[in-house]
Amino acid sequence: MSKLKVFFLIIFGLIITFFVFNNLLRMMYPIKYYSYIEKYSAMYDLDKYLVMSVIKVESNFNEKATSVKDARGLMQITPSTGNWIAEQMNLVEFSPDKLYDPEQNIFMGCWYLDNLRKEFDDNYMLILSAYNAGRGNVNKWLQNPEFSKDGKNLDYILFKETELYIKKINLNYNIYKALYGDKLIDNSKNYNYN
Repeated sequence: MSKLKVFFLIIFGLIITFFVFNNLLRMMYPIKYYSYIEKYSAMYDLDKYLVMSVIKVESNFNEKATSVKDARGLMQITPSTGNWIAEQMNLVEFSPDKLYDPEQNIFMGCWYLDNLRKEFDDNYMLILSAYNAGRGNVNKWLQNPEFSKDGKNLDYILFKETELYIKKINLNYNIYKALYGDKLIDNSKNYNYN
């Protein structure tokens, strides 16, 4: 076989491998409920890839997901947090079972991320820490010099689960952006989640 034929076979093999790998990644990193993600991330001026990443990490896009702490739906909102969000949003006909509704869950989850963003001045490490561990814990950590030298940033996250959560969000964000960035209408901001 000539060197030219071998070269073209290698190139062809690499192209096939790329497409198979890309399709496999898209199966592992789906975008379900995109119209809701796009609608509510735009409504609250959130990066849609961040919302996708939160959903992927929280529920793997399973709208029926329920955690051991009774967090429900795509963005894993607990009934108590859901009731508080509904109160803040003036949602009169809210019940915790509505957290299993994909549109309701994404609507409330995006509102909550925006609420945390306002409290933590666009610091996404704090926002995501609060989404996972609770804003009360994050505020306590910020007041403790062991965890925050300046009271504005976390130097150390007390909960390993929360530290891992932020790493997963960052990884998923980068994967979603790489896989779909050229395919989706981009209304996202260029946030840095590191």
